[in-house]
Amino acid sequence: MEGVEKKEVCAAHKVARAAQAACMLEVSAPKPGNVNRMYDFSDTAFEDFLLSGVAIGPAMGRARQLPVGQVILQAVVDTRELVPVNTNLGIILLLAPLAKAYGAGQWREQLRAVLAGLTEEDARLAYRAIQMASPGGMGRVARGDVGVGPDGTLREMMALAQARDSIAREYVTDYEIVFEQGYPALKEYYQRWGKLREAIVHTFLSILAEVPDTLVMRKKGKAAAEEISRQARLVLQRRQDLSAFDRMLRQPDNSLNPGTTADLTTACIFVALLEGEIRWTRGGEKGWADKSFW
Repeated sequence: MEGVEKKEVCAAHKVARAAQAACMLEVSAPKPGNVNRMYDFSDTAFEDFLLSGVAIGPAMGRARQLPVGQVILQAVVDTRELVPVNTNLGIILLLAPLAKAYGAGQWREQLRAVLAGLTEEDARLAYRAIQMASPGGMGRVARGDVGVGPDGTLREMMALAQARDSIAREYVTDYEIVFEQGYPALKEYYQRWGKLREAIVHTFLSILAEVPDTLVMRKKGKAAAEEISRQARLVLQRRQDLSAFDRMLRQPDNSLNPGTTADLTTACIFVALLEGEIRWTRGGEKGWADKSFW
């Protein structure tokens, strides 16, 4: 029993560290339109995202022992102790099922079981977390509205929101974007160049090019989100300058910030860290993203 318990503790530490590292690596990469080391928003700073990354570690480390809804709520509570605004709700929603599924066999197969087993209590706790985080751009819906409360399991509530939120759609598709698009792209880019910041920016652009950002869609409409995806494709094809794309996205109200894509990118980094596909960044690493962005 002692050996089993020691293995569980080691796995918990590994998951907690990977969650914290994924958040810090994602916000440190110069992704267009997002907070990074050189750009803050009017209501959130780079340091807020670093603190948020630290905050979610303990909850993610306990994911194997807790219901998914409790992990989500605890991570939001812990974040709010350090940061007064929403910086990471989407990340928490994505990482909680992944953290629970990790280490119990084939990861994605176990993830399918975790998602299929989500309960009404998970929904109730997750809704409490969402209300506490108070994200922008939520709007109102006839069924499953955050202000009213859930009337089904967490996966059923996510299914209702999948057309307007890519994170909700991941719950329904067993993380199709993360496992079939973003994570493979991150592996490929990192293996090609060995430069993590560059690989993260490319992964972000690759997701954005194919999946219109649903945060932008809720704030500015479908046409705006699709136009941003079109321009992301041009950047990947080297037919559009990354720095010009970044300037276009930086509106005073941050309404063109592809925040959902950044959350999905964080989940891809989390998976890659736990799968051993990427190593810690060494100081002084330079690459395409650094040169063309700055």
